[in-house]
Amino acid sequence: PFRITLGGGGTDLPSYYENHKGFLISTAINRYVYVAVNSRFEGNIRFSYSKTEIVDSVDQLEHPIAREALRLLNIDGGIEIVSISDLPAGSGLGSSGAFTVGLLNALHVYRGEFLSPRELAEEAFHLEAEILGEPVGKQDQYIAAYGGAITLEIETSGSVTVVSNVLPKLTIEKLKRSLLFLYTGKQRRASDILRDQGHAAASNDGSVLQCMHEIKKIGRESLARLCQGDMDWFGRSLDRHWQIKKNISTRMSNSKMNEWYEIAKKEGALGGKIMGAGGGGFFMFCVLENRSQFLEAMIRNGLIKCDFSIESEGSKVLVDLK
Repeated sequence: PFRITLGGGGTDLPSYYENHKGFLISTAINRYVYVAVNSRFEGNIRFSYSKTEIVDSVDQLEHPIAREALRLLNIDGGIEIVSISDLPAGSGLGSSGAFTVGLLNALHVYRGEFLSPRELAEEAFHLEAEILGEPVGKQDQYIAAYGGAITLEIETSGSVTVVSNVLPKLTIEKLKRSLLFLYTGKQRRASDILRDQGHAAASNDGSVLQCMHEIKKIGRESLARLCQGDMDWFGRSLDRHWQIKKNISTRMSNSKMNEWYEIAKKEGALGGKIMGAGGGGFFMFCVLENRSQFLEAMIRNGLIKCDFSIESEGSKVLVDLK
C-alpha cells in the first residue's frame, strides 16, 4: 500500500534521527503497487514497468531497485517481473518504498521464503538507503510492510519501535469524513528535496533543526489529539506544519502551490499540506464544512480529486500458484 503521513514527516531521515531520534504517525491507504513474479522459460530477465526491459544479466537492468533486489537475493536469471501501480510515481505517497517492499516480498515468496514485516521493512530500507544511497527515511518501508495506522519511534541507532492500531475506529471514521486529497498533476523527484533537508540537518543548520524539532512535536501532539477525535485541532496543526515545512527547503513549494493553498484556506480548509517531500504530488486538506463547495472551487482551479481510505493491512501475497 501507499501511505499518508499524519505527523512527524521527515524525522525518519537518518540525518535527523541519528542525532535527535525520530517520531512519526502514518497510515496505509487503499492504493497499491502490484508486483507479479514468474519463472521465465528463457534464461534471461524480463521486467515490465512503465517500460519493458529484456536483458541477459542482472547487471544490464537499468531499473536500480529491481537490479539491486535481484542481486541481494542472488537471482541471476530465468525470471519475469511485472509491476503496475494505482498512482503515479513521485506523488508524495511513498511509491518507492511501497514498490521496494512489494518487490522484495514477491521475490522472497518466489524463493519459498517468508519475511516478517520488520524484516521486509529493514531489507527495503537497506536496499534504498545503503545500497543505492538514496536520501530516504524509514517511514515508507515500514508503513508498506505493516499497514494500518502506526507510530514509529526511531532511536539514534536506527532501531524502530512500531505501535500498530494507534487510532480508535471513531477517529478513523472522522479522518475519512474530514480529509480530502487533491492531485496537482505534477510529479517530482523527492530525492533532490530530501537531500537538501538531509544536508541541512547533518550540518546542524539551526533554523532547519528547529523546524524539524517543531514538526516532531506537532506529530506527537497530533497522536494525542487524534486519539481524542479532535479534528479541528488536527486541521489547524496541518496549517502550522505546512508553514514550518516551507522553511526547510525552497523546493518544497512554489508560487502555484502557494496559490492553491491560499484558495483552499479561503474556501474553508482548516489546513493542509503537500504530501511527502514536497514540490508536487498530492495536497491533503482538512475540511469540516461545505466540502462540496470546497471541492468545486479546487477542481475549478485545476486540482484533481482522489478518494482514499485507510488500509488495515501491509504488503501481502494475493496469489501464490506454486
